[in-house]
Amino acid sequence: MSGQKINLFSFSGNIRILHLSWFAFFLTFVMWFSYAPLLSAIRETLQLTDQQVKTLLILNVALAIPARIIVGMLVDAFGPRRMFALLLVISSFISFGFAFAEDYEQLALMRFLMGFTGAGFVIGIRMISEWFPAKQLGLAEGIYGGWGNFGSAAAAISLPTLALLFGGENGWRYAIASTGVISAIYAVIWFFSVSDTPKGSTYFKPKKSGAMEISSPGDFFLYLVVLLPLFAALAVLTWKLGPANLAMLSANTVYLIYGSLLAIYIFQVFRIYQINRHVFSAPVPEIERYNFKQVAVLNLAYMVTFGSELAVVSMLPLFFMDSFNLSAVMAGLIASIFAGLNLIMRPAGGLISDRYGRKSSLIVILVGLAVGYVFMSFMDGSWPLLGAVAVTIFSSLFVNAGNGAVFAVIPLVKRRLTGQIAGMAGAYGNVGAVAFLTIFSFVPTQVFFLVIAGTSVFSLLAVAFFMDEPRGQMAEVLPDGTVQMIDVH
Repeated sequence: MSGQKINLFSFSGNIRILHLSWFAFFLTFVMWFSYAPLLSAIRETLQLTDQQVKTLLILNVALAIPARIIVGMLVDAFGPRRMFALLLVISSFISFGFAFAEDYEQLALMRFLMGFTGAGFVIGIRMISEWFPAKQLGLAEGIYGGWGNFGSAAAAISLPTLALLFGGENGWRYAIASTGVISAIYAVIWFFSVSDTPKGSTYFKPKKSGAMEISSPGDFFLYLVVLLPLFAALAVLTWKLGPANLAMLSANTVYLIYGSLLAIYIFQVFRIYQINRHVFSAPVPEIERYNFKQVAVLNLAYMVTFGSELAVVSMLPLFFMDSFNLSAVMAGLIASIFAGLNLIMRPAGGLISDRYGRKSSLIVILVGLAVGYVFMSFMDGSWPLLGAVAVTIFSSLFVNAGNGAVFAVIPLVKRRLTGQIAGMAGAYGNVGAVAFLTIFSFVPTQVFFLVIAGTSVFSLLAVAFFMDEPRGQMAEVLPDGTVQMIDVH
């Protein structure tokens, strides 16, 4: 196997690991989004109000933001073999809890905890980076991400039918519980079928845990700035649940959560300083350094690509229904194209990066993404439906390719920190969704698309002026003190 060629019909070596990994990720997304296609049945069984349904939608994404950061740290420390098995087992129990919840409070708690399942994506990113060389890494990560993401669509397609086959008013419960059963079984298969690295390779771990290692005083302060949007997004979600919006939390509870977020941020700042205070007293050896600005730029790019995808997928069905007088089914089918192209375009974005360069590919993709959203800002009911669909597809091509292009770079920043870097970028995807949907609640649809386009241009400039093309090799130090060089180009 050479160049970018990957024989997907093989089930040996690193291709076997790729297939086992994307399917594990696929299962996490089936569980994470298992509630959405069954909401009508859940609402009827538990007599939920519209307000309670909206709250479930918010709770579903809330925990994913900190979970991706935490799981990223854990996978770097303990390896993807253990962590994916553990996450699949825990997720299966959460699925059972949600499936057999007896009241809204139990339902809401389980939905909140299910956000933890959304962190599974991060684990496979580290696994794939261990098994594939740099020249194939973008394509392999793209296949992993694109095929795994299809789990949300698979849930929408299969679970309503499965609920009907089970029958009765509790059919939805058994359908959701079945995803937990499959997850528990696959956790065992995964654990006994994979290893963290190819035979003879070393799994590099961070020297310290609790925060990301950085290389300079400037990186320290940039790290503190990069953390702020993660906490701000959680504060926005709290505000949405508070008295000013859904009124599911009391004012005192909201203030308590705000205070807790501030305290956690202060603690995290202290922890980052504890781990990295040596950078203020002596330079980090050149061989140990990496540019944290790479992390910051990739966070911003993924916030635009995946964050806008989540936001647009949430509002697009209703937009097509209202603008073109379509049925819910037809509008849903058209809107599903936006996320569905992830299956093809995420691997394509990775392949383009492998072949034509990481930085230049991401720049071109972000240009196309910005143009696509500008076009979408002009869409309204006066357009022919076919034209609106064509513009939607055009934009989706670049959005999904952008997802692949970002994660074609992330494993090439610093090998032993790949889980943490992927976790932070993944969390930024959710931050983008929260930010764009919050803006959407205040502005017309056309302005919403223009805001995303403007953010895309800002991200494009950041990539163009601050991102470095991965070249040559990165160094990692073996436990015995010898240095291993890893190709990144």
